Amino acid sequence: MKVVIQRVSKTSVTINNTVHSEIGNGLLVLLGISTSDVEESIKYLAAKIADLRIFSDDEGKMNLSVKNIEGEIMLISQFTLCADNGKSGNRPSFMNAMRPEKAEPIYEKFIQELKNNYKEDRIKTGIFGADMKVELLNDGPVTIILEN
Repeated sequence: MKVVIQRVSKTSVTINNTVHSEIGNGLLVLLGISTSDVEESIKYLAAKIADLRIFSDDEGKMNLSVKNIEGEIMLISQFTLCADNGKSGNRPSFMNAMRPEKAEPIYEKFIQELKNNYKEDRIKTGIFGADMKVELLNDGPVTIILEN
């Protein structure tokens, strides 16, 4: 599993020209699920995301988590994170991405595990497999990549 975490001031997800969900101060989390991923990674990554100290304290040091600031989390499934760009050619291969019928239940479990690690009403999502327009205001910018 690969996650790209961005500290944001705001984020919204639009599907079919309608805003599906939006958050204010918090984290945008893009989740890539690969064919070799195991469900044990879900608990580790969800806890890590909720406790990751990338928000500034009163002294300007990155010392606070999304929990500490009572921020929000937006989780978006993004199979393109599993791309293999290879050494030849310019078209990425997505053979490493888990098939949607297997990946969607893992995505749903990831959502539930985030809710178990933080306040349920502070977790927002897109729609698995949908064509989404994600708009964000990156704060910092701060971007962290985690793999497990």
